[in-house]
Amino acid sequence: MRSVPLRMGPPSWSSSVCAQRSSNQCSTCLQRRKMLNIVLFKLHHGFFLTRWRWTFWMLILCMLSGSLSLVTVEQPPVLVVALRGDAILPCKLCLSPDEKLEGLSILYWHFSPHHSSKMELLISSGEVREDVIILDNDQNSSNKSILLKNVQWDNSGKYQCKLSVKTEANGSFRTAGNQTTLVIYDTMSFNLTGHNNSVLRCEVNVSSKVGFALSIVHNGGRLKTTKRVVTAQTHDMLSETISLQEKEKYKCQLHFGEALITETIFPINLPDTEMYPEPWLLYSAVLLVPIVVLLSLLIAMLMRR
Repeated sequence: MRSVPLRMGPPSWSSSVCAQRSSNQCSTCLQRRKMLNIVLFKLHHGFFLTRWRWTFWMLILCMLSGSLSLVTVEQPPVLVVALRGDAILPCKLCLSPDEKLEGLSILYWHFSPHHSSKMELLISSGEVREDVIILDNDQNSSNKSILLKNVQWDNSGKYQCKLSVKTEANGSFRTAGNQTTLVIYDTMSFNLTGHNNSVLRCEVNVSSKVGFALSIVHNGGRLKTTKRVVTAQTHDMLSETISLQEKEKYKCQLHFGEALITETIFPINLPDTEMYPEPWLLYSAVLLVPIVVLLSLLIAMLMRR
């Protein structure tokens, strides 16, 4: 399973941090922040982040944000997960070396369904739910990730990690990460259909209108197919159809942007056409039958004389 990039600008930062510093410190802060914004912008637009790559980059971002003397919340732009599976939504609290928390941080996760722009509270510190689990209940921990159990189509949407914190330098304030878009795909179907099984069809259900693309590949190249999209209330069904011509393997691939999410291989085992020899003996026997009959009649007539 792979995650994919989301079109988004660099994360928002607390404007009060530089305001409380001297003009020289503020100038350095702004220069470093600009550099970090460029890094984040390139990162979000140029990489397809797997879960492990995102963990690595999250550590890099925390180190960079530390040079800005800020408190930041980092979360990935997009996660792609399988239907009915479990999904970890990463969120990490990053503190620069000269920042120190006072008291406990309070976690809030908000959720906006795919067809809505309104954010609603999903879970907060100390709350217990069966379908959403806070992975680390230690409020002093930097890990603020949650686990969604048995993901369904209704879980598609945007998730935002927010924290209420108090530091020695800035007092009490709330900070939030950039939203994570969760998109879902179902099990792929890739089978023969049509008259005499002459058509190969690939189908898969995915979250509605979020950038999924389906394709059929043969001998390393994408084939021209008959495409169809069926829109349901909670998801779309993508369909690709081709006519079988060659006896080799076909692949059906699901992409999100340029990232390959999953693929299925269909082994085509069409029967070989056997070349039988001409039945010359049978032809000869068929031709001999009237000849034998004629000879029998001729012999019978001659014997009567």
